[in-house]
Amino acid sequence: MAGRLKRPFRQSGVIPVLDDRVVLITARGSDRWIIPKGYIVKGLSPADSAAKEAYEEAGLIGTVSQDLAGEYRYRKFGKHFSVEVYPLYIETMLEEWDEMHQRRRRIVSPGEALDMIVHDNLKSIVAGFFNMLD
Repeated sequence: MAGRLKRPFRQSGVIPVLDDRVVLITARGSDRWIIPKGYIVKGLSPADSAAKEAYEEAGLIGTVSQDLAGEYRYRKFGKHFSVEVYPLYIETMLEEWDEMHQRRRRIVSPGEALDMIVHDNLKSIVAGFFNMLD
């Protein structure tokens, strides 16, 4: 059917929380600052799948909350994506991880994170999450 919207591809991601700070990573092949995210793995909850992405993309290990912090959408390569975002409370940051040569990782204040993140809806989720902690 012409004009019919396709369902977005489902992904999940985490807001990596380290005390009162946040850990951001760069997108692969770019200097854009993002959160760890990826497709939801069959057999895992969206939150647990996002925690797996944080381990692979940023070397982060911790406790992921099953409580949704927010959801945002974006387009890439002509496709629509919907990302469910969950808090991840970091317990360990590995010195070496799977994608360490493809991405940079930075620990920043929530305010710095808002300045660095390009995607407005993701900014809103991060801002809302840290405002709720006050």
